[in-house]
Parts: sequence; structure tokens; C-alpha cells
Amino acid sequence: MANFNRIELLLGLLLVSFSLLAANAHPTDLHLAHKRATTSPRERISINKDWKFSRFTSNPDGLSYNETLKPWILPSANDFVIDGTQYQRPNGTSPGQDVEYTQASFDDSTWEALDLPHDWAIKGPFNAPGISGGMGRLPSNGIGWYRHNLTFTEEDVGKSIFIDIDGAMSYSAVWLNGELVGGWPYGYTSFQLDLTPYITVGEENLLAVRLDNPLDFSRWYPGAGLYRNVWLVKVDPVHVAKFGTHITTPVVTAEEATVDIVVNVENKGENAQGVIVQTDIRPSGSDEAVASFDPASVLINGGSKQSVNGSVTLTNPQLWGPPPTQQPNLYVAVTTITSSNGTVLDQYETTFGVRSVVYDPDEGIIVNGEKIPIRGTDNHHDLGSIGAAFNHRAAERQLELLQEMGGNALRMSHNPPAPELLDLADIKGFLVMDEAFDVWNEEKVTNDYHLLFADWHEPDLRTLIRRDVNHPSVIAWSIGNEIPEQRTDEGAATGQILYDIVHEEDSTRPVTSALNNGQPGDGLADLLDVISLNYQGEGRGNSWTSTFPAFHETYPEKLLWTSESASTVSTRGTYFFPVIGNMSQVVSDAPGDGGNSTLLEVSAYDLYAPSWATSPDKVFKQQDTYPYVAGEFVWTGWDYIGEPTPYDDYDAARSSYFGIIDLAGFKKDRFYLYQSRWRPDVQFAHILPHWTWPDRVGEVTPVHVFSSADEAELFINGESAGKITKEELTYRFRWDNVTYTPGELHVVTYKNGSVWAEASKKTAESAAALNITADRTTITADGYDLSFVSVAVVDEAGTVVPEASNNITFSVTGPGEIVSTDNGKPTDLTPFPSLTRSAFSGLALAVVRSQSGQAGSITVSAVADGLAGAEITVEAS
Repeated sequence: MANFNRIELLLGLLLVSFSLLAANAHPTDLHLAHKRATTSPRERISINKDWKFSRFTSNPDGLSYNETLKPWILPSANDFVIDGTQYQRPNGTSPGQDVEYTQASFDDSTWEALDLPHDWAIKGPFNAPGISGGMGRLPSNGIGWYRHNLTFTEEDVGKSIFIDIDGAMSYSAVWLNGELVGGWPYGYTSFQLDLTPYITVGEENLLAVRLDNPLDFSRWYPGAGLYRNVWLVKVDPVHVAKFGTHITTPVVTAEEATVDIVVNVENKGENAQGVIVQTDIRPSGSDEAVASFDPASVLINGGSKQSVNGSVTLTNPQLWGPPPTQQPNLYVAVTTITSSNGTVLDQYETTFGVRSVVYDPDEGIIVNGEKIPIRGTDNHHDLGSIGAAFNHRAAERQLELLQEMGGNALRMSHNPPAPELLDLADIKGFLVMDEAFDVWNEEKVTNDYHLLFADWHEPDLRTLIRRDVNHPSVIAWSIGNEIPEQRTDEGAATGQILYDIVHEEDSTRPVTSALNNGQPGDGLADLLDVISLNYQGEGRGNSWTSTFPAFHETYPEKLLWTSESASTVSTRGTYFFPVIGNMSQVVSDAPGDGGNSTLLEVSAYDLYAPSWATSPDKVFKQQDTYPYVAGEFVWTGWDYIGEPTPYDDYDAARSSYFGIIDLAGFKKDRFYLYQSRWRPDVQFAHILPHWTWPDRVGEVTPVHVFSSADEAELFINGESAGKITKEELTYRFRWDNVTYTPGELHVVTYKNGSVWAEASKKTAESAAALNITADRTTITADGYDLSFVSVAVVDEAGTVVPEASNNITFSVTGPGEIVSTDNGKPTDLTPFPSLTRSAFSGLALAVVRSQSGQAGSITVSAVADGLAGAEITVEAS
């Protein structure tokens, strides 16, 4: 029977019966009879443009979450509360109706005009009162009010209209036309509110959002404000509910895959309605359906939801898997809801992937039958000098560099990410550990999530899973990170609650929690499906005592990996002497220990780490010693704002030293150490340190080389300093007794007896010019796309002057603007929007953004006193 004939039959049956049809496998050759609706009645409209904003350092409105707003906010969670009690909206006048900022009559002409996403803290200045180095020393505290006008027409009458907020930092409360609609306190959760009862047709509707960030509510830089995308959603009262589809692929082979779907249909109307629910599958980017679920009829009572299940066999599926050995192919499930008279009520698209994942305790992660060593990084959510405000291109750039290094996995530390970041992970083929919480009931800092946990852990966790469950990149759910109560009975009991919630929502993926102190036999460790260890597996500090064997022996049936490894610290391009001969050393100011608390810098030989952490080399050795370990997530892939360990208590330190890539996006030396291990097929050799040491002539200046080669010979001004064979369980070539003389270092590396790669490093002369490059010279003229423009201080021969710190001033002409500048230095307190930035270790960065709807040539110029300037053209189209 042709597809449309079956739908016609069901439309007829709706007149007499609303029984749910069984879902059967559907022959894929029937897709030719199906045509997608040309238009969907569902509208999802960005409302990021044209907001007004003001920040207050003291309370301007008499409102607060705990004292006035909480009972009105809690009902926003009801769709995600199953185990607890549903919250009833209080009767009477809602808070805020007497606050002038919620009223259309308020004159906000003196407020800042801006577009979202917006991070109010990132522009600085640094050393904001009461903000620690851990939180980045930026003014993230205070109360922020946002205002925006919406207009609705007669065409909107009879529709359900929602606002979707992908993330708001934090304690958000939303008013429309003076009425409190609802809100959500956890700044990382995506949420939806129903605006329908509060809308006025034919007039401007004033949308007001209040955010409230206390001091000491985060261990890292949280950002502040409406820092993710905001959407207006217009649908028929009968529609696919928020996060309303759940797709699984329980059986996957190269020849065929079983695809199961659950569609949650919501009726916001007052009367029952019968509908047809039909879902087709098409490859991403194609309008051609390759499989269709049997359509199902369902009667949905007013004010209720009902689920529709289906299953279909997909022949010759295009599998999703991590590159380079697999391809991250994606499908889109198009769900159409049709009324009994044939009217299309809703159309909803779900992107998903077809893949199998096995969690083998001895072999590790197996995707589509192939063992995939986890080569992952942990990353906080800020995007460097543009802050926490989500930007697609900035996030994409971060992933591109991690993938260039050989990274194939991401841990979302330590909170739900922006939804678009998981979209990028799907597209690029990263494997993801999706994480919910940094704390449960016991605090880490005074005003952190422990204050919300009792009321909000269930809706926050269920929201995360329902939002992210269809992403093929997500392979594990993490319910916590280094939870203070991880070893107690109370912690185990809390873990059980969270564990049960996860498996109620998704039975296909394992549950884990990152253990920094947990031990085999603890209640929480007993509970977890996957054992995730922070640092203890490799041995903390200078210790080689590993907990890998004990965990593997206690839980031989469980996969084991390192959820945080290394935490190596370094300052790009900075080297201190002497250099420790060990594979790893705890950082300090002692000779050979890599630190300098006067300069607030750490040697980039990348051998140094805090007392709980270790070097990359030591991590590699321990993981190779215990091959059943599935891999690692390195702390961190990128430097981030806040947590400037080991200099947290110094006023000048404001961003981390942990990153393999610095805050500006410049690669540290250890980028190439990881690349040599994670991409051993790439033919390269990387030499460190730089070779410009006018004050070290005749002094011992060790030379290290990173390469996947097995032999290397170093030449200094043409003379051999010796040929080295890489010993087993070592990961770099070291010539530790070299004495400095100006000129040229040259290394020749060999693999299996043949030349593998060569590299050179020359002594730089005096700075003479600026050299300018851009990561992309063509961008989209949408007001969001970015070009990252790098400037290097070079000598006459074009060699980067490695210790240059010249002040560089950037300017732009044409349809673009400079959003921020940076140099990767963790102690640079110049505000990020400044157009003048000193070079650090010879480099500086400007972030250039297009202007909406304005195509043309953007010329970016860089000048510095006494040096030849430079410019580059970026085309916006």
C-alpha cells in the first residue's frame, strides 16, 4: 500500500476510532510515494536582535529568588518533575508587577543597546570587587535586566507561543507585559516558558528578563547574562512537545539498522483532538526519505501529552562514527502531525546518527565494531576573549584545533553545554561525556549549585538528557565532578537518585561521575556503570602510585577511563632553567621546578604540574602500562578564564595555565606532544625551546623534540649533538646537556630507518615588522561570523621574535568591527575590548566580526612603534 494511501485510510479511521496502531517495520522502497510538506506551521524565530540592558551592583528592584520569586519560578520545572511534587502557581498578584523595568512605560533609552548572546562581564575591567582569580576577576556579579519588544498579529491568535532560552546566567525570571511568566535558576539549563496567556495582539509586548549573579557562585568564570541564544516558538496547540522525540538504534550492522522512535505529542488546547503522527527518515541535507515509520493515530485530551512509539528498519545505513577511520554521517527524522481533516498541524525535525557503542572493560570504547582510544579534552564553556556568549564560529574553531591535534572526545566540564556545541560535535564526529553538575548537596564555594540541588536536581538532569539524548556524539552521562560527598553513604544515596533518573530517561548509555578521591568499594563507585578517575589513575604529583589496578580488579566488568588527566601548567613560549631531568615534576619556584611566582609564569617545557597532577609524558606511560584503560580526557584542551593555578591567589593572574592551547588560540608546545601520540601518522617534528637567548651563551639550554618518529638527530649550527633512539615508554627526544650558541637548531627524525620529518629553529634578530594572518579571509555578513586575525612580531628575515612584547594597535575599515583582542598571557589585565594589546611571546590576536547585512571588504590593520605595520583583507559576503 502506498504511503499516502495509508495516511488517507488512517484519516478515515480517525472518524470512528482513535486506537493507537502498532508500529511495524516499513519497506524503504515505499519512500518514493512520500512528499514532505513544503512549509511547516511551526515557527522558530531568533529574537537575539535589539535588546536593552542594564547591570546593577546593588539590588534595584527589591526582588530575590529565595524571598519573593521562588514559588513562582518552581512551576516552570513541572514538565521535568516525575519523582517529586508538581508545583502549583500561587494565586494573586505575581512579583515584579510594581517594578518599573517590567513595564512598557519605562524609558530605557539610556540603557545599553545590544544583541544576544551577551556576556555582561567580559568587557571588564579586571580586578572587579569581590571576584576571585578563580572566577576570572571580571564583574560577573550583580543584577542584570534585559528588555525587548515583541509584536503579535491576528495570525498568531489560536497558536501556542513559547520562549526558548538556551541558557541564562543565572537565577533567571521572565516577565511579559508585567506578568511573571516563570524562570530557571541554573544558568546552564535550556528551558522553555509558555507566553501564550500573557500576549496582547496588535500592540507591543514588553519582554523583561531579570538575572541575578551572587559573589562566589562558581569555581571558574561563569559569564553573566543572556549568554546563549533566545528563540520565539509558534506552534499549533497540538504539537511535538519540547524535547519531544527520543530516537535509538538498538541493532546496528553494516547491512541494516533498527531505528526506534518515541514522539511525545502535546495538546495545549482545551478539547481532545485526534491526529495522525507520521515520521520519515532522510539523510542530513537531503529531502529524499529513505525510510518511514508507520503512521499512527492518537486521540490526545486537552491539556495533556501522549507518546507515540514506532520502529523501522533502515537498510544499508550510513553510520555515524569518529574520523579519521569513520565518518560522522547524520540523518534527520521529520515528524508530521496531521489533523483528521488532513491539515498539517506541526512538523518537527530531529537530527540523529546510527551507530553502535560497546563499553568493553578490557578493550575500551568500540564504535561500530572498531576500538576507538579516547583522546579527549575537558573544556569550560567560555570562548576566550569574547567570553561566555556563545558564538558558533568561535566554538567551531576550538573544535577544529582540537581535532587537528588528534582529539576525538570532549567532556563537557562541568555543566550542560550550549546545544549548538553538541551539534558541532555530531557534525565533526567527537565522542562526548555530557555532564550535569559540579556539586550536589555539599558546597565547594559559598553560593554554588548546592543551594539549588534539593529543588532542581531532577528537572535539571531530566532536561539535560531529554535535550541531548538524540545526539550520536553523546556516549556517556556524567552526574557529577569531584563531588565532596563522593565517599560517603549520603553521597552514594544521592548518586543512586541521579543514576535512576538518568536510566529512566535513557537506558542506552552508561552513567558515570568523576572521582578524584573515590576508591574501589565505595558506594558511589559500586553504583557507576563507567569508572571515571581524575588524576589518581596516573599517580598524583611526583608519585607513581596508580589506582588503575585496584579499580580494574574490583570492577572487572566496568569500563575505566581517566576523566581528568595531566593538568600540566605552562605559559606559552616561556622557558626557565635548569630543566628537571624527571618525566614529571610538581611546580614550584625551586630550581628546576618550572615556576616563577614573581613573573607568574610556568616553564613551557611541559613537565610541570600542581601537586595533584602530572605531565603528559607520565600520563602516557601509565596508560600504556595499563592498556585496559580506555583513554583520557586532558585537563584542559584550551586555557579558560579563571582558575589561574598555580597563581590563584595573586591579583594579576586571571586565566588558566592548564590549556594545551592558550586563551587566544595559540598552540603551546605540548600541542605537538599530544599530536605526536594521537596522530602518529602525521609527519612532523617540533623543537623547543626557541633559540634566541642572548644572556645564555655557553649555558646549558636543553633541547626537546616532539615527534612520532623513533629516532632523531639534533644539529646545532650544522654539528651533530647526537642521535637518540626513543626508549620504550618515553614520548619525547631530549638533549638535556646542550649549551646555547646563537644560530640554528636542526633536527632530522627517522621512523623504521627512513627519514620521517625535519625541522629547524633559528635565532631571531631585532624586531623589524608585524606579520598578519587570518584563520579565514571570507566570512558571512550576518553580524555573528568571526575572523581570528593573528599578528606576529618578526625580524627582517621573518623569524618570530620569541620574547617580543611590543604594543600593537589594531584598526578596521569596512563592514566589520573588532570585538576583542588577546595574547594568551594569563596575567594581562588589559580589558579584552581594547584595540591596543601587547604581544606576548611575539604574538597577539584580534577577533573581527562582520556587520549584519553589510557585505564588502574588511581591512584589518596592525601597527606598532618602530615596526613596519601590516594589514589583511577579510571579505564579508
